Amino acid sequence: MKKNHLKSIIASFIIILSFTIHSCSKDDDIIATIPLVGIAQDPDNFKGEVTNGQVVTLDPMKTYTLNGTVKVKNGGKLVIPAGTRIVATVGAESYILVEQGGQIYANGTAGSPVLFTSETEAAGSWGGLVICGKAPINTGNSGSSEIGNSAYGGTETTDNSGSLSFVRIEYAGADFASNKKFNGLSLFGIGNGTKVENVAVIHSADDGIQIYGGNVTVSNIVSIGNTNHAFSYTDGWVGAASNIYTKRKDDGTGNNGIKGINNANNNNASPRSNPTIQNVTFIGGTTGESDGIKLGQGTYAVLDNIVLSDWETGINIESDSTVARFNGKKRITNALFQNTTTEVSLKSSAGADVPIVDTTYTIKSDAAGAGNGILTPAWAAGWSGL
Repeated sequence: MKKNHLKSIIASFIIILSFTIHSCSKDDDIIATIPLVGIAQDPDNFKGEVTNGQVVTLDPMKTYTLNGTVKVKNGGKLVIPAGTRIVATVGAESYILVEQGGQIYANGTAGSPVLFTSETEAAGSWGGLVICGKAPINTGNSGSSEIGNSAYGGTETTDNSGSLSFVRIEYAGADFASNKKFNGLSLFGIGNGTKVENVAVIHSADDGIQIYGGNVTVSNIVSIGNTNHAFSYTDGWVGAASNIYTKRKDDGTGNNGIKGINNANNNNASPRSNPTIQNVTFIGGTTGESDGIKLGQGTYAVLDNIVLSDWETGINIESDSTVARFNGKKRITNALFQNTTTEVSLKSSAGADVPIVDTTYTIKSDAAGAGNGILTPAWAAGWSGL
C-alpha cells in the first residue's frame, strides 16, 4: 500500500511539473509571436511615432536604444512588457511623450521591472517620461505642456492614459530650455482611469515626479537622489497618493520631500489642489532645502501617517488660504518627526509667522510612514534599485 501511495504522489508531481513547463512555454510562445510593428522593429534606433489606431509592443528580450523622441499620438498605444530596457543616448532629445488620447502600458513585475535609463549614469543625461491627459486643471480649460507643446486638461475625470507598474526611471532631467529641465515623470491632467503604482525615479536632475492637475491616484512611489523636489504637485490636483518613500542625494542636498501648491498665479483657482496623502516617509539631509513638506499658494490637502527625518522644518504651510485650511483642523495626523528642529511652521501670505493652534496636527511615536519608518519599506525592495 505504501509503495502504491508513493507511486501516486510521484505521478501527480510529474503531471503538475509537465503542466507548469507547458504553461511557461505557452506564455513564451505568445510573447514571441507578437508581431513587431512600427518603431518596435528597430531596437537600435528607437524613436518616432505611435500613430492613431496603432498598437506597438516592444520585445522584452531586446534592449531599446532611445536615439530621439518617441511620441504616442491620440489613439495610439505603446506596450512595454516586463523586463524591457530602454536606454537613452542623446540628452534632451531622448524622451517619451504620450499625448492626449494616447496610452502607454509599461507593466513590469517585482522581479522584472521596466527600466528607463541612460547610457551615461549621471543625473540629467536624458529627458524623461511625459504623459498628457484630459482631466480637469485650474489654469484654464486646457494647457500646453512645456515639453513637446502637447495639449492637456479637460473635463474627463476618468480619462485613461494607460498603466505604469513596476517601472524604474533613472538619470532623467536634462535641460530642454534655459533654466528649464525635464522631471523624471511628468503627469499633465491625468485622470483616475490611469494606473500609476510601483514607480521609482532615481537620480533625476529636477523633480522626481511632478503632477499638474488632474485626479490621478498614485501609490508605491520611490523618489531617491533627485536634485529638486522628490514629489511635487500644482494646478489643481485632487487625487491621492499612498506609500511614498523619498530620500535626498547621498551628499544630503536637494529640495523638499513634497512641494504642493494650488496655482502660482491665483491661489484660489478652481478646482483647488486637494490631495489625500498618506503612508509616506521623507528623509532629508544636512544641506539644501530646509522643509520636508512645503504646502502653499492656496493648496489644501489631508496628510496622514507621515514620517519625517533630518529636516530643519518638518512641515511648512504658507499663504493665507492654505494656513486657514490647516490651522486647528487636524488635517495632519499620525506624524513622527525625527531629528527635526521645528515640527510644523505656519506663515501668512505676507510671510509673517502664524501662531499654531494645538489641534493642527497629531503625533504618533511609532508611525510607520511608507511601511518601515525611516528604513526602506518591504514593497520597494529590489525592483526600485533599493
